[in-house]
Order: sequence, then C-alpha cells, then structure tokens
Amino acid sequence: MTWAWLGLGSNIDAERNIRSGVAALRETFEKVVLSPIYRSSAVGFEGEDFINLVVAVQTSMSPAELHDWLREVEDRHGRRRDVPKFSDRVLDIDILIFGDLVADQPELQLPRPEILLFAHVLKPLADLSPEHELPGDGRTLARVWAEAGMDDSGLVLIDPSFLHENDKQA
Repeated sequence: MTWAWLGLGSNIDAERNIRSGVAALRETFEKVVLSPIYRSSAVGFEGEDFINLVVAVQTSMSPAELHDWLREVEDRHGRRRDVPKFSDRVLDIDILIFGDLVADQPELQLPRPEILLFAHVLKPLADLSPEHELPGDGRTLARVWAEAGMDDSGLVLIDPSFLHENDKQA
C-alpha cells in the first residue's frame, strides 16, 4: 500500500462537487485524511472562487491506475476536457505526490509541478503532512512552504461542515 496525496478543486457548485468527490474517495479507499479546506480566487482566468483541499489516501493502485480512476470520477461529475487549462472546473482531482515516486511522463508528472507554483496547492499539502519530504527534493513540505515565499493572503480557511451536509438530514 502506498500513500498518495491528491489535490481537489472546484468552482462550479463547489461545495456539492467537493463533497461528492470526497465521498467517492471515502467509498474507495480505507484510509482517507483531509487537509484544511480553503477558498481561493480563480487563477489564470476570471471566474468564481475555488474550494481547494488535499486528500491523502492509502492505495494499492499503481499511479497509472489511480490517475485513470480519478479521471473517471471527474468525468462522472461532468468534467469537460475540451476547455482551456485555466477555466471553470466542476471537479478537478490531481495526484500531487505518490509515495516517494519521481516521474516525468506525458500523462503523469510526480511530484506534480503545481506544488511549487500555487499557494492553493502547497499550503493545504503542507498543512496535512508538514513532515513529509517532497520526493526528489528532500525538504519537508513545511520547509518547502516556508521557503516558497508564496502569498497566502488569498487563501481563506473555510468550515468543513459542508462535507457532512447530507448527514444532517433526518
């Protein structure tokens, strides 16, 4: 079994789609751990705010199998693949880290380069697993965050209770 860290984001009916995406992960993986959840502005385009978090799962899938399964989850949520990279997302789930694997393939780069580019990716990742080392780098995620010099003023910590909204029904 390998731990994989997944980045989740949505800005279309975001609470519902994040809740559903997390539910799909919980139904499939026995061990699922969530980071704090943040709201952030869209990056690279004008759009609604995103909800972002990182989820660590323990899996027996290979990276390719996990990647394909995550695409199926996105597709079930209505993810469109014919739109620009920076655009509205119903549900986006990316493998950020897979164990200690370092890979540079067309369909799968690990660790995912966005970790070092965007606060909405690195901050929840460092929050969740501060002492985990970034594969191929050797620094802990807490140190990567501290040294990245990223502005986190656009990240707003939000209450995770929306993840359990369906649980409140009588």
